[in-house]
Amino acid sequence: MNRSLLLAGLFAAAAVAWIASGRLGEDRGGPELRNLPAPLDAETVVPEVRVRQSTAEQHVRRLVLFGQSEAVRSVLLKAEIAGPISELSAEKGAVLVAGQEIARIAEQERPAELARARALLAQRRIEAEAARKLTQQGHRSQTALAGAEAELQAAEAEANLAQINLDKLVVAAPFDGVLDERSVELGDFVDRGDTIGRIVDLDPLLIVAYVSEADVGAISVGDLGSARLAGRPAAIEGRVRFVAATAESETRTFRVELTVDNPERRLPAGTTAELQIPVETIRAHHLSPAVLTLDTAGRVGINTLDEEDRVVFRPVQILAQDEAGVWLAGLPETVRLVSVGQEYVVEGQAVRPVEESEVEAQQPDAGS
Repeated sequence: MNRSLLLAGLFAAAAVAWIASGRLGEDRGGPELRNLPAPLDAETVVPEVRVRQSTAEQHVRRLVLFGQSEAVRSVLLKAEIAGPISELSAEKGAVLVAGQEIARIAEQERPAELARARALLAQRRIEAEAARKLTQQGHRSQTALAGAEAELQAAEAEANLAQINLDKLVVAAPFDGVLDERSVELGDFVDRGDTIGRIVDLDPLLIVAYVSEADVGAISVGDLGSARLAGRPAAIEGRVRFVAATAESETRTFRVELTVDNPERRLPAGTTAELQIPVETIRAHHLSPAVLTLDTAGRVGINTLDEEDRVVFRPVQILAQDEAGVWLAGLPETVRLVSVGQEYVVEGQAVRPVEESEVEAQQPDAGS
């Protein structure tokens, strides 16, 4: 019985030793079951991009400012004497010439005052002449003569004042312009200083804008410019007549005035306007905005290729934009730029360029 138990224990111990020896042998010399890393391919895939050559062109850099149109002159017409309005000769909106009557204040007693002043003046002249003769004959003193001449001068002043008051009854246009406002109606009583109306001079018309302190030095009186008014597609040529020497205290900008001809007065004041003033002529590239991209620093630029067909990012300055594309500064005179695929390559990367002209030559005609 004890011998059977002993043999069973020996067989069990031998089985455990055999299993253990198999596992240890597998760890030491068995094949590796894990996947090894794939070896790197010595030949790297080079991306293909489309390229074309661009050459700089002459470009006139313009300052683009936004403002509004203004009348070159605007004057409030005020009554210089009191009285009721007896005549109205011009309606609101009328085109007037200098000196044309707009309104008239009732004469009332003023013609009589002028007649009385003139009669007194005639009397004083006779008295002064008599005093001179008497003084020459020794019958009157120099003091009496001086008094007579003083009374003559006073009478002349009264007559002149009466005539001036009579002339002030007529309110006339001080210059050629448009009666933009009329504040009175027939029969209205006006006092001295009351507003009769407003006349504006629209020829020439002012285009007014404000330029920053960084750009004001590029503009001078006499510079040519153009303006485009809201609702009017055609640009109007003009010339700078004024550049402020002092900045606006709140905005730190300088007032600029451009004058444009407006002989028929069809261009109104108070219209939103875009003002463009050429400031310099530079060399720039005219490209499609589709070629623009950003580098890792967020700068705007284009991807170009060097002599070894490696990508070179070149930052640019956008000068202007038109219907055909954008004008870019900051590039060499001639560059070979990536026109298609620029968003998939990075600085320093080698690429395989394909000229745009070759691609266009391979494309079939639209009608075939």
